[in-house]
Formats: sequence, C-alpha cells, structure tokens
Amino acid sequence: MHSLRWAWGYIRKYQTRLVIGLLLALVVAGLNMLNPYIAGQIVDKVMYGQQENLLWKLLVLMIVVTFIRTVVRYGYQMMFEKLSQNVIFTIRKHLYDRLHQLDFSFYDQTKTGDIMARMTGDLEAVRHFTAWSIYMIFEHAMVLIFAIGFMFYINPVLALAMLMVTPIIGFFAFRLTYDVRPTFTEIRNQFARLNSVVQENISGNRVVKAFSKEDYEIEKFTVENEGFKARNLQSAKVWEKYLPILDSLAGVLTVVMILVGGIMVIRGSLSFGELVTFNSLIWALNNPMRMAGWLINDVQRFIASAEKVEDLLNTKPKITNNVEVINMKDFKGVVEFDRVHFSYGEGPVLNDISFKVKPGQTIAIIGPTGAGKSTLVNLLSRFYDAANGEVKVDGTNVKEWDLHTLREGMAMVMQDIFLFSDTIEGNIAYGNPNATLESVQSAAKMAEAHEFINELPEGYDTIVGERGVGLSGGQRQRIALARAILKDPSILILDDTTSSVDMETELKIQNTLKRFMKNKTCFIIAHRISSVKEADLIIVMENGRIIERGNHEELLKKKAYYYNVYKNQYGNFDHQLHGQEVI
Repeated sequence: MHSLRWAWGYIRKYQTRLVIGLLLALVVAGLNMLNPYIAGQIVDKVMYGQQENLLWKLLVLMIVVTFIRTVVRYGYQMMFEKLSQNVIFTIRKHLYDRLHQLDFSFYDQTKTGDIMARMTGDLEAVRHFTAWSIYMIFEHAMVLIFAIGFMFYINPVLALAMLMVTPIIGFFAFRLTYDVRPTFTEIRNQFARLNSVVQENISGNRVVKAFSKEDYEIEKFTVENEGFKARNLQSAKVWEKYLPILDSLAGVLTVVMILVGGIMVIRGSLSFGELVTFNSLIWALNNPMRMAGWLINDVQRFIASAEKVEDLLNTKPKITNNVEVINMKDFKGVVEFDRVHFSYGEGPVLNDISFKVKPGQTIAIIGPTGAGKSTLVNLLSRFYDAANGEVKVDGTNVKEWDLHTLREGMAMVMQDIFLFSDTIEGNIAYGNPNATLESVQSAAKMAEAHEFINELPEGYDTIVGERGVGLSGGQRQRIALARAILKDPSILILDDTTSSVDMETELKIQNTLKRFMKNKTCFIIAHRISSVKEADLIIVMENGRIIERGNHEELLKKKAYYYNVYKNQYGNFDHQLHGQEVI
C-alpha cells in the first residue's frame, strides 16, 4: 500500500482524467453485460417465442453496443496512456534532479548500472502499472461485480451455485501474491547487477581489448546473466505452482453452469435463453479470475520497482546549503585551510592541514599518489565536508556559502577528464554557454588547443566522441583547460592538468596562465617539478600531512624530500622513496 500511496502523489495531479477514465471503464463494464442479455432474448423471444421481427432489431443493437464499447474503451485507454506518460515524465525529472543534487559520496558507493536500472527498467514498470494495470484491475473488478449482480437478477440459485468456487480462487490468488513478491525484488536487484556489468564493459572496452580479457569479461557477464535467468525461473516456479490451480478452478465454473443450469432447464425453473445468458457471462467470471494472476504479477513488479525508485528519490545529499547562506557576487578568492582533517570512513586522509593563499597567488600541491592532493581541492569545492577544522573562502567557512555561488566562482580541470558527446566548441563553452566563438577560440589559444582544433576536419564543430574518444590524452586535457579558462573564475584548480602534454607545450601553457591568473587564485596539483616550480607556495604532502612548504628555492635549500625529487631527472613522486634518490 505504501507504493500505491507514493504513486498517488504523482497521479493526484491528473485525478480528473483518472476519474473520467475509470467512469468510462465502468460504462464499458456495464455494456459488456448487454450482449449476453440480448443473446438470451434472441433464444427466448425469437427462436422459441417466434417473434422473428425482433431478430434484426436485436442484432443491430448488439452491433451498436459493440461499436460504442470499442470506441469508449479506446478512449479511456488513450487517456490512461497519456496520464502514465505525464506521471513518468514528472518522476523521471525528479529522479534526474535528485541525481544532480546528490554529492560525490553517493556516486562513490553506487554503481552506474544500478542507477541506470532505476531510470529505465524500474520506471517502465511504474509506467506500465499506471498506463495499463490500474484500469485493467478496475475494469475486471467491475465486470465481475456486474456479472454477479446480473446473474443474481436472472436466477439467484444458479448464481449462488457458480459463486461457491470463488472463495477458493480468492484464497489461492492471495497466496500467489504473498509468495511471488520477494521474487520480483530479487529480479530487480539482479537486473541492476547485470546492468552494471554491461555498463562497465562498454565504458572500459579499450582496457578489455588491451589486456585480451574478452573471455574473462564474457564469463563475468555470463555469471550475472545466469543469475538473472535463475531469479526469473524462481519467479516462474511460483506461477507454475498456482496458475494451474487458478485456471482449473476457473474452468469449474463451466461444469457447474452446465450441470446445475441443465437440471434447472429440464425442471422448468430456468429458460433456455437464461441459460445461454449465463453461458455468455461465464467469461465475465472466468476472465477476471484468470487475469487475477497476471494482474497480481504486474502489481508485484510495480511494487518492487516503485520501492527502488522511491528509495533513490528519498536519498538525501550530505552536502547541502545551511538555513542561512552567503550569496555574494563579489567573489575575491582568498582561500584558507585551518587545521583541516578529513576521512572517507576508513582511516584519515587529511591530517591537520593549514595554509592560506591570496588572489594573484599560485599554490602547488605535490606528493605521491594517495597523499590526499585531490581530496584537498575537493574540500575547497565542497564536494565533501571536512570532519574537523575549517575551509574558508574570503574569510567565510565554505559551509556558509551558497553551493551554487561557491562553485560558480571556481573552475576545476579534474584529473579524470570528461568531455561530452558534443562539438569541441560546445565542450569548451560548457561553463559559459553564451560565450561567442571568438571567446571560445581565445580560451583555446591560451590552453594551446587552437592549433590542433583547426587541424580537425570540422574544426570547432567537430563532434567529440563519448568521453573524448578519438582525441589524445593531451588534447583532452587542453580542451578541459580551455573550458575552465573561458569560465573566467576567481579560483582555478588544475588537477594534474598537463601530465599528458609535452614539456614544450606545458611551458607555453604556463607562460599564458601567468597573464591570465594575475588577479586570480590558482591551485596546481602535479607530480612533475616542472609544473610547480614557478608557484608562490609549494606544499609537499605525504600520507595526508604537509611535510614541507615554501617556494622552489626555499625547498631546494632544505635539501629534504622536494630536493631529492628535484634531483631525480623524471621528477615523479610515485617513483621517489622518502628521503632517497631513485637510482
């Protein structure tokens, strides 16, 4: 019932259409009783009563009733289809909005395939219930009620004899509902796991081929596919147990009608025409009973899917605006970390981080993989919240800033470059969609991307493949850098942005950025000394702690960690042992 109440929250907006549709279904249920009655009248009055003049009138009436019933039924079917599309449109929009509200921690713990399963298969189950199951349940219930009432009106004794079977059918239908529900939940969960495997393999197909792991991935898919088949077969076994019973009990109605009704006709307490009417109405009892199992199937699928959709909609983001937030337009870019600690839940990632940087200054953060460099700037953008201490922008804790305003004043070139399936111009202008082509080209020139873009067949109109497929790593980095530059932020964050470009191009980019960053705050995360030696402040991190700080000359004079890495020709922290040179 909870899932139905949840769905009603969306359907209620269209309750007028729903009521009209159900009323039309009620009309159709009533019209279904007319043709069996007319058939009985043809037998009694035309065949036995010799009133031949009534035959054509009754046949025309049957045709008219059939036509009206067909038109009305088509009408409310289309009404429910439109209703369902409106409902699903709203739910899908709310789901998509929720996905954009959720923070990094949610995506860290949730598989993409699971999210896609909820956005596709689960939503389709909800749509099917709204578009088809609701009116089918109502229509069959009304047909059953009208048929029972009509049967009692014609002959209560025969009607009562036929209805003796229905409590037994109701009992087994209830048992079916109880037993089959858990299997649908398992099916939806397994479908999400199967979806995750497919999504990961499609995204990582180049890695699969590079390591010749096709057979391994096929086997992994087969395991999940077998699991999905097993869950469906488990559900089928429940149906296998109950459907023959329900079908058999529904068939008993015909036997009861022929046996009891035949005796009553022989004794004269029932006319042959009335027996024909009862025979014609058997479908009105049989069909709802036979459909009960399938409709229960649809309801259980709906409940299992609705629970998953509702669960996602009810997921709350951990990073939200406070009741009172700062929404200033004058974003200066003074950044301060004051004794910041952070953990993902499995041990500390950042320990007692403190520093301050002003507009016009560049701060570089270097250290081995896992030192906490990217986590540090993620706290600045408030993708996560510090466990202890304060991260401040312009002297105010980032928790007191309006999230949109805070992030609008920053631009980040992430380590994992993501480009959309759009033109190069569209990707660069993503943060500033109203930018002119000249502005886009100017940003591309600053990122040393203009030259290679012009060499592409369509230039700036070249469609970038999914995630930038077809471009080199360095080209993707330069497009991402141009995207950040075009946004013209107060704080620019470059996370290993030039790792895939050659030293000459890197030098050109650095010289250009010096002019661009004149009044801005810049964070550079890098492994190479060449990327950071011009910074105003260099922070060396290891195991979540700052072990050295200073500018290039100051750190060289200390002849410690930074000095040893500098002496290494490759300048790569990942290959540098603490306090030793790599030989």
